[in-house]
Amino acid sequence: MSARVVEISNLGPLDQLRTGRLPRRFLQLFAGLVLFGFSIALMIRADLGLAPWDVLTVGLSHWVPLSFGQITIALSFVVLLLWVPVGERPGVGTLANSVVIGLAVDASLAVLPAADGWPERLGLMLAGVVLNGLAGATYIGAQLGRGPRDGLMTGLARRTGRSLRLVRTLLEAGVLIVGIVLGGTAGVGTLVFALAIGPLTQFFLPWVSVRPRDRAFAVPPTEPLP
Repeated sequence: MSARVVEISNLGPLDQLRTGRLPRRFLQLFAGLVLFGFSIALMIRADLGLAPWDVLTVGLSHWVPLSFGQITIALSFVVLLLWVPVGERPGVGTLANSVVIGLAVDASLAVLPAADGWPERLGLMLAGVVLNGLAGATYIGAQLGRGPRDGLMTGLARRTGRSLRLVRTLLEAGVLIVGIVLGGTAGVGTLVFALAIGPLTQFFLPWVSVRPRDRAFAVPPTEPLP
């Protein structure tokens, strides 16, 4: 499995729907998005630091009267506007990503109790990071379009000619700084997420990637994904 080439399509929304296996791919897409939202809720309950974009969301929550999930949805559509100048093409999965993750976060927070004590908090944080990697690989592997933040990274990398790794690092560092300035919380969970999410997503992707009939381009397993 480790030697398998992982193919990530770069097709438009109509072509994405023509590549077959739609029932499996749609089920996988929504399962991945719901799990992604649940993983964020686990890290919120752990209260040991969040992913950079989630730090920004928490920061914004101090300034606007919306829930975490509602801000996540609103921020997703703001990021989608930035796709226009970088030439990214949204897919069905892109729009689903913009809405479902935010709804899943709020639903998960409604049933998850606050963590009590360091062992429980650490366990929730680690579980959140691992499940986030699995969830990201699951919805990306459905081949129905990148998420808003993923697409912004790949679009900027293509427009600037810089590596995806560099663009992601600079973008998430900027988002993290703005989030902290606005009152968001960073911590050991933020560091663990930054170091682990790329390798985790890369590890899980070959197991859940659906091979489309139209292969637009391939990403070797050694190349980190957004």
